[in-house]
Amino acid sequence: MSRNAFRWSDVEVRRALGLSGGDPSKLYRRISTDTRSLRPGDVFVALRGDSFDGHDFVEAAVAAGCGAVVSSGPTELPVPVHRVDDTLKALGDLARRRRDHEAEMPVVGITGSSGKTTVKDLTLGALSSLPGVHGTEANNNNRIGVPLTILSMPDNVEGGRLSTPGRPAASGATAVLERPLAAALVLEMGTNEPGEIAELARIARPTVGVVSTVSETHVERLGSLAGVMSEKLELIRALPPEAAAVVGDEPAALAEEARALCPGCAVAGWSERADPGLRPSKARVGPDGAWRFEWRGQPVTLRMPGAHNVHNALLALAVSRFLGVPEDEAAAGVSAVAPGAMRNELRRVGDLALLVDCYNASAAGVSAAVATLEAIQTGGRKVAVLGTMLELGERSRALHRETLERALDADVDRFVLTGAFACAARQVSDARVHVVERVEELAERLPAWVAPGDAVLLKASRGVRLERAIPALESAFGEVPSAREGVPV
Repeated sequence: MSRNAFRWSDVEVRRALGLSGGDPSKLYRRISTDTRSLRPGDVFVALRGDSFDGHDFVEAAVAAGCGAVVSSGPTELPVPVHRVDDTLKALGDLARRRRDHEAEMPVVGITGSSGKTTVKDLTLGALSSLPGVHGTEANNNNRIGVPLTILSMPDNVEGGRLSTPGRPAASGATAVLERPLAAALVLEMGTNEPGEIAELARIARPTVGVVSTVSETHVERLGSLAGVMSEKLELIRALPPEAAAVVGDEPAALAEEARALCPGCAVAGWSERADPGLRPSKARVGPDGAWRFEWRGQPVTLRMPGAHNVHNALLALAVSRFLGVPEDEAAAGVSAVAPGAMRNELRRVGDLALLVDCYNASAAGVSAAVATLEAIQTGGRKVAVLGTMLELGERSRALHRETLERALDADVDRFVLTGAFACAARQVSDARVHVVERVEELAERLPAWVAPGDAVLLKASRGVRLERAIPALESAFGEVPSAREGVPV
């Protein structure tokens, strides 16, 4: 990795964009896409989206003191204008140039149909003893978020390099660091259409690729489970020969196809498909649904409930071995990670245990959330509130029906169904099922189906905003202490 601090000069910007010329003495502060946070001396990239056009804000950027503009329009301005055909690609090209400057820095790319944000957070925890680790904030994982994460890296970091190229063997052997790492980049990569993962990998050039799991998500554009699998595995296909790969053990086809692409691919999880060193031992679940287990002799105590988070933690721990983190430090770092807001987050509402999992939903995710609800011990009943899973296209009706059928096999006392799950329930005869056609009615009706001491799951896609029911539960049963506090149950 270069020891020189990175600086954006006019020449660097133009070179990144495939343009010639430029003034080497003209320096810029950073790359910006938002006039609300733009600072004097920044380069403003005018992005276009479905509902916005950054070109409408070019004058505001100039007024705020930007040093240059990247534009696909013919605007004449009192600052340098770098004209390109596609400003979104230009943003990626700028990020690629920034990444190339830190050529020897380890970059971890993480994707998957579900769990990728949690795996990213757990990976940052596993690597937290390394100085200078930088990663995706929240779930900024698309063609805007990934470049902006790269572009926001500190410009004065130093780093170590892997002294032994080649992928670690499936047995768990890892590459050894010539000297301790002083920097690493952890990037969450999302997709909802073909080609997106390949483009993000082109920009980020990951040296470790992680695929958490694959299921029927975003099939509206990806077409089928096979289409989702192919898109996610683009991350493994993009890895250079000396890179490392790790995938989850579910579904079975993920491990099979990943190993075909990368014979040294590590597999983590609960099943025998997982590598022996990447399975939990002495695993046990607590009354709050959170698990404790041992990994390579080190104790791991998760702060987030659910058996699926053991799987997610093992993926993060696998990454830590690839980057040479001592096992005790990695285990302690993973154990310190709290759940993100509305991501498998266990809250206390008076005498209720409320499992808030409203940030994303897929068939596999709903099944995992219901299983987590089953594991929570409160002395009361288990109530699952399920809302629509989005972006499923023509498969939506069938997937909601199949997912509901699996959920009804669980040891849950009551199901409150809304949206597409309400439609799926029309074919169900089960006294545990209560239907609320419109999610807007849920807040009014839900408190009547819940009692003190119950454990309540709220699960739906982000666009449903199922958390709108929480204030009604707070009003009826008590206040939520803190979004990040643990829940004594």
